[in-house]
Amino acid sequence: MARTASPRGTDSADPAGLGRARAAAISAPALLIIAAFLVFPALWTLYLGTTNYRLTGFAARHPRSVGLQNYTNVIQDPDFHHSLWLTVEYVLFSAVLGQALLGFVIAWMLRDARGWLKRLIEALVLLAWILPSSVVAFLWVAMLDRGSGTLNALLHTPGTAWAIEHPMAVIVVFNIWRGTAFSMLLYSAALTGVPPSQLATARMFGANSWQQLRDVVFPHIRGHILTNLLLISLWTFNDFTPYQITAGGPNGKSEILPVYIYQTALFDGQMGLGAAISLLMLVINLVVALVYLRLLRDRRGGRKLERVAP
Repeated sequence: MARTASPRGTDSADPAGLGRARAAAISAPALLIIAAFLVFPALWTLYLGTTNYRLTGFAARHPRSVGLQNYTNVIQDPDFHHSLWLTVEYVLFSAVLGQALLGFVIAWMLRDARGWLKRLIEALVLLAWILPSSVVAFLWVAMLDRGSGTLNALLHTPGTAWAIEHPMAVIVVFNIWRGTAFSMLLYSAALTGVPPSQLATARMFGANSWQQLRDVVFPHIRGHILTNLLLISLWTFNDFTPYQITAGGPNGKSEILPVYIYQTALFDGQMGLGAAISLLMLVINLVVALVYLRLLRDRRGGRKLERVAP
């Protein structure tokens, strides 16, 4: 007896054969978690951004709607502009130029290394990444201490308060040291996909190290570079750990946006204003992500054109 043919498209629409009801039941717990921890907080933040809600006082019990007033106040606030500019500096120097560049240099230098030296360097770089941020921040505070800090002892600069005199430089170097491991691991994996025969051919034709990187290595790992820059830029943009080292000081000289939101919403108690800043920060994150995704899409489109070209 011939088997009845299933309607066209059924197999592709439901390859597991679960049916809509069973598939919905399996997906429901994950969807509930997403709704509870992502969708609801986002909607609540959106609502708070349109109110004068505060942590204490009359506005905490009876908040009223203020429309877009919070967003207008934030955009006109010089402190917000200052904090945004500090955040851009923090992301540019510690993530884009620091972690990405240093991670690639380490991965490139260790690509052909073997033995205990390679394992030791990788372990030291990874150790800074896997340690809890509170522990790492405490170690850095102790190292930078004005009276008995390790850095002053090594440089013979007693009495230098690094976190007070150079707060942005301190948190930039800290973030480079802490986050380089991710870039190193990603680039190490990417470099394994570069054909050794192409590098050997480039060397045979007299290409120096920079020409090999420019003409052979970078075209193969461009997608990995963009992915790495996207992730570390977003992580650094939303990083709160510098607060544990400088607390945004002195006088706001290291008050990046996450710290500025904390100071506004929790320390000053202006939850509505803090929610408005958070939403603006989310919009900035989306813009940055869209730029990187557009670059990735253009790269993939270019590769497809190269494949179909005669």
